[in-house]
Amino acid sequence: MGMEEVKYLSKAIVLAASAIGAGLAMIAGLGPGIGEGNAVAKALEAIGRQPECKSEVTSTMILGVAMAETTGIYSLVIALILLFVNPLVGKLG
Repeated sequence: MGMEEVKYLSKAIVLAASAIGAGLAMIAGLGPGIGEGNAVAKALEAIGRQPECKSEVTSTMILGVAMAETTGIYSLVIALILLFVNPLVGKLG
């Protein structure tokens, strides 16, 4: 196996590992979706029990949902970096 084949093989391995890593990073999007659904369900339940505290429950729920969503956004950013801004591919060739 020549040096040229080794370069192509190493690039292919890095790209394959990046694609697998990006897919695994996107699995992290399941957690925020489930957590946000539970938070909204509990907030609606609380508002149903005590309608007079609607504004307090809603503002707290929105803050919690926004914080939970950041983990999904971080996983999306990591997946995009792995797919499109992979610095190892440029160094191998």
